[in-house]
Amino acid sequence: MSGHSKFANIKHKKEKNDAAKGKIFTIIGREIAVAVKEGGPDINNNFKLAAVVAKAKANNMPNDTIERGIKKAAGEGGNVNYEYVTYEGYGPNGIAIIVDALTDNKNRTAANVRSAFTKGQGNIGTQGCVSFMFDKKGQIIVDKEECDLEADDLMMMALDAGAEDFSEEDDSFEIITDPDSFEEVRKALEDGGIAMASAEVTMIPQNYVELTDETAIKNLQRTLDLLEEDDDVQAVYTNWDE
Repeated sequence: MSGHSKFANIKHKKEKNDAAKGKIFTIIGREIAVAVKEGGPDINNNFKLAAVVAKAKANNMPNDTIERGIKKAAGEGGNVNYEYVTYEGYGPNGIAIIVDALTDNKNRTAANVRSAFTKGQGNIGTQGCVSFMFDKKGQIIVDKEECDLEADDLMMMALDAGAEDFSEEDDSFEIITDPDSFEEVRKALEDGGIAMASAEVTMIPQNYVELTDETAIKNLQRTLDLLEEDDDVQAVYTNWDE
């Protein structure tokens, strides 16, 4: 575990998300549309859709909004032309950055992502140039204030459901799963009445890098802000120890 609180980062991200909830819902709506097109509208038989719905709930998307999105995609699935693209590169001081996007215009998205890197004094790299520094894992964060279970009980619930690792921080519990086991573990916690602050398949850095130079921090934040403002960008992962 790194020395900083992942839950603090989650809360920070949620505060940003709350300020741009319309954008977040639009992004998740795209993911729902693609998931339905690829695997159908039945959440019980579509792992990808189940994962997106879990993400939607973690971002406080209303159930009726989720259901409308699924129904709309099921009725208009043939019109969905989005595709996933991933970009990798370096920020200031060699900070590794991975950008996942869902776009209907790859040229537009590539230009926007490249611009974000350039304005932050970073650069786009080749596919695979930094992804080897990350592990793809399911990550579930539980706010201690929202959890009535003792740590040992929550840990056993998670491990029994198939989780790989469980750790405790000052304000939260972190549960790590193999991507293939994520939905099973998430569902077990949901069925057990556990409120989750965040639940998603993500890219977790193997090691975190600390920045002390104020100019480097400012430039990296500029890149991250520009990426966050781009509607095509779904997620950004870095090994920056905030």
